[in-house]
Amino acid sequence: MLTLSKMGIKYVFMKRPCLTLIELLVVIAIITLLVAILLPSLRSVRQQAKAVVCGLNIRNLLHTGLLNYENENEALPYSFYKQLHQNPPPGGFPGNPIHDRRGWWWFNFIGEFYRKRSTVDTIVKCPSKKLTDHILNNDILCGNYGINQYICKSSTGLSNKEKQAEYKFVGTPLRSSNISNPVGTLLIVDSGYSIINWWHACDVPPVTLGDDPIEETSYVPGLWINANRNLNY
Repeated sequence: MLTLSKMGIKYVFMKRPCLTLIELLVVIAIITLLVAILLPSLRSVRQQAKAVVCGLNIRNLLHTGLLNYENENEALPYSFYKQLHQNPPPGGFPGNPIHDRRGWWWFNFIGEFYRKRSTVDTIVKCPSKKLTDHILNNDILCGNYGINQYICKSSTGLSNKEKQAEYKFVGTPLRSSNISNPVGTLLIVDSGYSIINWWHACDVPPVTLGDDPIEETSYVPGLWINANRNLNY
């Protein structure tokens, strides 16, 4: 502090405070340390938030979509439906025509949950979806939610249609009352593909998964048998 006197009046001048180089380095080190401590927590909170959104999506798809459809139609929707000269669903056929079958998928039957050209994330898209392949990452059928094909059957099968018919994946969709243990049966889950069945949850399925067509690359994430499985096409 400097004090000057002129004509009996004192003027007081305060030096402008400033940080020394050492103090500045200490501040930077503290900020870096705080970021390093808080970053994992922020990531954990973000993942928890995504898990909550994912759970809400599945709940809405189940109750507002699938079960409402059953109440109105006396049966659950087809997981995949195709017939000759079929009209496309609203917004066009979902998926990529190069590797996905063209037809109506289960979410096309249950309301306004999905629009092919929507720029906003929809309920049928998992907030944690992340595929390395750009084409697959933009494919709504890949890496989001899959429906139980044993209950919501398909109208047609794949190349191994005899196997699919044998294990009752092709036919007419069931009603909830037809399920022997509805409380213990999964209807919709996080999935590698839009259709899922018990082949993708067993360590000895009757077919080799991961080959052409892309539907057979489906898997249920979180199971030890699928720890190293991913969508590669």
